[in-house]
Amino acid sequence: MKLDRADAVVIGAGVSGLSTAIRLQERGLSVTIVSDRDPLETTSAVAAALWYPYLTAPREKVLEWGARSLEVFAELRDDPAAGVLMRTGLELHRTEVGDPWWAKALPELELVGADAVPAPYIAGYRMTLPVIDMSAYLPWLLKRFFGAGGNLVREEVTTMELAPLVFNCTGIGARSLMDEGVVPVRGQVVVVENPGLENFYLDELHPGGVTYIVPRTDDCVLGGTAEVGESDLTPDLLTAESILTRCCAIEPRLEGARVLEHKVGLRPSRPEVRVELEEIPSGTLCVHNYGHGGAGVTLSWGCAEAAVSLALSR
Repeated sequence: MKLDRADAVVIGAGVSGLSTAIRLQERGLSVTIVSDRDPLETTSAVAAALWYPYLTAPREKVLEWGARSLEVFAELRDDPAAGVLMRTGLELHRTEVGDPWWAKALPELELVGADAVPAPYIAGYRMTLPVIDMSAYLPWLLKRFFGAGGNLVREEVTTMELAPLVFNCTGIGARSLMDEGVVPVRGQVVVVENPGLENFYLDELHPGGVTYIVPRTDDCVLGGTAEVGESDLTPDLLTAESILTRCCAIEPRLEGARVLEHKVGLRPSRPEVRVELEEIPSGTLCVHNYGHGGAGVTLSWGCAEAAVSLALSR
């Protein structure tokens, strides 16, 4: 692989790779991204991208990284091209609940009762969160990267030893490249025309599977599934019907909404997110930033800044 001279190489063109590359550029480094896929072909492009720490650990670090990303997204909502919306919505529960473990990141989190949630739910948490339209956000990140002089090389990566300083943001690709501890968690969604919804809904414990309604500007992302160890990227129509049925039961206005697209992505799950520096015997300094589970967007800016700091503090 022939690369133009750069101070750092980032492997992976999803949200983690692009965020890391931009933070490196802001610290004065020239950066090349190497990926076998364009940003809109990555798992990041499938994400409903509601800020939410789903299927990820360790909790203390996730809170730190997620809170930092929340700050950045709150700033980005002022740029219409970025595709960041602030939406109010509900996390729904069928039983009485205590505060979620991530409550410290959301000081305005409000517990509501049965009168504020659809049946058969009896409680919920009302909150205002960023919803990121990845069809706009990923191109916006890429434009920002190119505007600062970045270079993107479309090529398959088989080694970390591409430059003296490398950032491993390979997501699910880390499993075949160097970490068999990364497990795919298959997520299927249905994208429908938005019938006028502004509020999101989330039921992580739905008996039919994790269920969510995430309205963007012109469409809604409806989900979903969390199939551990499954890696089939072909949408299943029976699964899609189940998703639509579950979501319409929560929000009847979705009945008859025109289906725009079926999508499948593989969440890169591991026991803990890996943000870690490794010195490879060949002399390459590799900073890992992968294994975000279902929270790649949620942790993107916080993990990017942590990864860059690890490298530049040496």
